[in-house]
Amino acid sequence: MTDLTRAVPSTPSSTRIQTGISGLDEILGGGLTADRLYLLEGTPGTGKTTLSLQFLLAGADLGEQGLYVTLSETADELRAAATTHGWSLDGIEIYELVNELGLDPDSEQSVLHPSEVELGETVREVIARVEDLNPGRVVFDSLSELRLLAQSPLRYRRQILALKQFFARRNCTVLMLDDRTSEAGDQQLHSIAHGVISLEQSPREFGSERRRLRIVKMRGIKFRGGYHDFVLDTGGLSVFPRLVAADHRATFDATATSTGSVELDLLMGGGLVPGTNTLLIGPSGVGKTTMGVRCMLAALEREEVATYFLFDEGLATLLARATALGMDLTQHIDTGRLTILQIDPAELSPGEFASKVRFAVEERGATFVVIDSLNAYLHAMPGEEFLILQMHELLSYLNQQGVTTLLILGQHGIVGEVRTDVDLSYLSDAVLLFRFFEAQGEVRTALSAVKSRVNAHERTIRELKLTSQGLQVGEALTDFQGVLTGLPTYEGRVGMLSDRVSAENKM
Repeated sequence: MTDLTRAVPSTPSSTRIQTGISGLDEILGGGLTADRLYLLEGTPGTGKTTLSLQFLLAGADLGEQGLYVTLSETADELRAAATTHGWSLDGIEIYELVNELGLDPDSEQSVLHPSEVELGETVREVIARVEDLNPGRVVFDSLSELRLLAQSPLRYRRQILALKQFFARRNCTVLMLDDRTSEAGDQQLHSIAHGVISLEQSPREFGSERRRLRIVKMRGIKFRGGYHDFVLDTGGLSVFPRLVAADHRATFDATATSTGSVELDLLMGGGLVPGTNTLLIGPSGVGKTTMGVRCMLAALEREEVATYFLFDEGLATLLARATALGMDLTQHIDTGRLTILQIDPAELSPGEFASKVRFAVEERGATFVVIDSLNAYLHAMPGEEFLILQMHELLSYLNQQGVTTLLILGQHGIVGEVRTDVDLSYLSDAVLLFRFFEAQGEVRTALSAVKSRVNAHERTIRELKLTSQGLQVGEALTDFQGVLTGLPTYEGRVGMLSDRVSAENKM
């Protein structure tokens, strides 16, 4: 009797292993598929060696044997580079594939013999070392030198395929590094590798260079596409996954909360609503930052957690100014409910900033966020073509997390015509417009709510005044015409805030 039962084929390995870089693992949806060969490409200086060392160190932490095969750097150079990051490579085997003997002009200059199958003596030594160590993770650095030794594209491809087959039989997860010195459009490495990670760096006219990575392909797993910013610093690579707001949703109470001023609450139709963002827009010195601090202080007094991203002025200046206006922030900093982060926009990428915001919300539990101001952030990245889309994702993320967000944006000009470098009003749920105007020989400030998606706000224009007692919002300027032009005409008897304050002091 014939047995028609078919043998069930063995399932390929689907085990995921961590790369040692949390942000990269998040992009990959959990890490790399084990026992596969991957291509890590990038021009010199992009961070390939550092990423590879982190990959091997992550395996060492799990008890896996790691092997670094190098044709481009010596073992001493690799150890010195690791020392600058505070790492020790004692548990990682480093094998120099080409040493001083390889410089002999009479020695063999091909890694593989012209045979399609048989490997040359040099690679045989690598095979012997792999068989002795039985490593779980291997880094091959780099393919550029291997390409030169091969002397022909056909032999080079055969070498790569032979190495891939050998490592597959040894259950090794392999990173093969390439510095992109091959001809433009050469995709043969991409077709051979199970996955391709591309690293890039680009200089800027001012500030540090921008680094980013992209997963070109990854067979069998779902990954987050597009470019992801990363930084290379002491301690290794830090990758900032591109923010996708749709992946982050939370439930929250959308009841409006007070701004700390009854008049301002009335102007805005009830106050600030969690899960919305409000744009404070106006010329420099008009009171936008003070308004933001006042609203944040009201949230802190309700025992909320707040984070203030400070781009423009110094931290000491902000604290001193707030204290002079009767708003002491130091006590909230001391309790840990308030964190003020001084941001240097020349050293920041959009991905890193989004990562800082996520940390404030998800790790610190911040429910109130102020970004002051967007001008410095925008000016530091004039070449960022899709910065508006990145801001859209960031604001959508904050809204879906139930965070109350204040955005401060300065305008050019004092009175009359003013202009803005970028229009973010359509991204905002509410807009507070600040304007200077002249009345009774003084420069005064007008405040109006010009947009609200969640509240039925007032359409009036009120006066705003900053005093040592804090922020004051006056009555509607119903007897003025042309306030927003900066040069209004007075047609009635509505008292100004300074007049009322003087009258109250005489009583």
